[in-house]
Amino acid sequence: MITVAIAEDHQSLIDGIVSFVEFEDDVKIVGHANDGLRLMEIMAKKRPQVVICDIRMPKLDGIEATKRITAEYPETKVLAFSMFDQEEAVRQMLMAGAVGYILKNSSLETVLEAIRTLADGRTYFDKKINLPSTEKNKSKTLLSSRELQILKLVGQGMTSHEIAAKLFIGKSTVDTHRKNMIRKLDLSGSGELMRYAIERKYDF
Repeated sequence: MITVAIAEDHQSLIDGIVSFVEFEDDVKIVGHANDGLRLMEIMAKKRPQVVICDIRMPKLDGIEATKRITAEYPETKVLAFSMFDQEEAVRQMLMAGAVGYILKNSSLETVLEAIRTLADGRTYFDKKINLPSTEKNKSKTLLSSRELQILKLVGQGMTSHEIAAKLFIGKSTVDTHRKNMIRKLDLSGSGELMRYAIERKYDF
């Protein structure tokens, strides 16, 4: 069962998603919030696998909430949910740690597909958005602080087991971060990620 929390300041959108997934056997909504602080309360109690997170919310916006979730609950996947398709908005959410991004005018089928994709350890981006362009320091603009931390350790030649022990997280969490970095950096595999990390080991 994939557990999901929704943070969105428009209750009608929350209600629509809740109603749509109500009869899905593999997805369960365990909490919803209209502001970022309430979302963090839900995170502490429910620890959902996937969070659908609006960017603009009262009290604590989606970018800051995503940063906190990434730091405190690294195994939770954040799906950005926004009306903004500008590259800068996408970039900020990716930097915060989101591994998916869909627009609010997406179909409910797309929302469900994104939830399942993130729960499976993969990234999901709405076909309508423009992903940030490649640049020299794309690792710093695309990767979350945790991913940069792991990338630096990869560059030092550490294995996933060694990284997990050093950071006090599970090996599966490290492996998931590796996969997300490969996708975000448009690399072909773990070997290329290692080479990328070694080349930039002093550039963090």
